[in-house]
Amino acid sequence: MSSVAPDPATSATIGRLGDRSTALVAADGEVGDRATIDASWPGWADHIGLVVAADGGAAGARHLGFAVDLLVGDGDSIEPSELARLVDAGVAIRRAARDKDESDTELAVAAAVELGAAAVVIVGALGGRRFDHALANVGLLAHPALGGRPCCLLSPHSRIRLLTGPARLDLPGRLGDVVSLLPFGDAVAGVTTSGLAYPLADEPLPAGPARGLSNVRQAAIAAVEIREGRLLVVETPATLGA
Repeated sequence: MSSVAPDPATSATIGRLGDRSTALVAADGEVGDRATIDASWPGWADHIGLVVAADGGAAGARHLGFAVDLLVGDGDSIEPSELARLVDAGVAIRRAARDKDESDTELAVAAAVELGAAAVVIVGALGGRRFDHALANVGLLAHPALGGRPCCLLSPHSRIRLLTGPARLDLPGRLGDVVSLLPFGDAVAGVTTSGLAYPLADEPLPAGPARGLSNVRQAAIAAVEIREGRLLVVETPATLGA
């Protein structure tokens, strides 16, 4: 597996995290409109203290109003003008080889963790022309580098998290929001929910059938608990429908 050597120039970013300990990782996909994201997921950016762009994701970070702290990637998807702007601004850059095992977004997530992030939010991970990239980005939620840190993929229409059993996840949000529970890999055992329209009580969710699709939040704080397995929790704002 290839890797990118740490750049001493980025070490100063660690000291800036403080209690704003969430890293924003901007992948090179469609990020959507900032106002729509804020309306869909209130408070999502409150604790962001570090911004890592995966190659062309730098433009997406700027579109959302964030200054990039670190650029990671092989340079194949960033516009020369965007790269020049970052260089002129003194942004730290970690260049990766084009022939590598990791995606640029994967390298960006690893860099964010290395720089002290306690949680990671990934934007630009689901849109674009490459569905294979979207699937690979969902897989990053299980990346060993995260070491149990909270991580989500975020877009105006989706928030995706991975729950690894045994575990419980509280799901605060608006009444009517859609919550889908989808096995990640093999079957999930002992699924119990509260605050959702279609309850589960210590039940299995096998891979394949769509039973966990399109549940609905009926309480300000819903919850899901699993005994064993890995479960994708996909939330969709009620305004976008089921």
